[in-house]
Amino acid sequence: MDDAPTAAHDQDNATARAVALFGVKSVHSVAFFIIQTAILYLLYAGMRGRSDRTAALAAGIALGESAIYAGNGFRCPLTGVAERLGAESGAITDIFLPKWLARNVANIYVPLLLIAIALHARNVLPRRQATHDEPAVEAGSVLATDPQDGIR
Repeated sequence: MDDAPTAAHDQDNATARAVALFGVKSVHSVAFFIIQTAILYLLYAGMRGRSDRTAALAAGIALGESAIYAGNGFRCPLTGVAERLGAESGAITDIFLPKWLARNVANIYVPLLLIAIALHARNVLPRRQATHDEPAVEAGSVLATDPQDGIR
């Protein structure tokens, strides 16, 4: 008779762990989608020469995630949580991805992030250099502007 309540409790505990694991995988999958979208946007914006506030926000997301990942020994903090809830051990088992993509996430997205950073450096550095090379404008002077030069 004592085994019946224990078996029911074990079943309830297993169900709760399965629900919690599904929740961790869902949250991590959404985070993964946002981070990878940020990296792809950075790449797109860099190729288009658009280094703006949106690109800076995307860079903050991608680099923030990279810092968290590196600071945790190149292992996502959610992986340990998922494994404690019953996920199989290994890289990116706490996310809903095809296995081929899960195995190659770093191999795919790290080079893309590095290329995006290089593109934005290419876009921003000449602008900053041009700003430092421009002569100072004296108070009261009128600047001649070319209407073909749009505002950036």
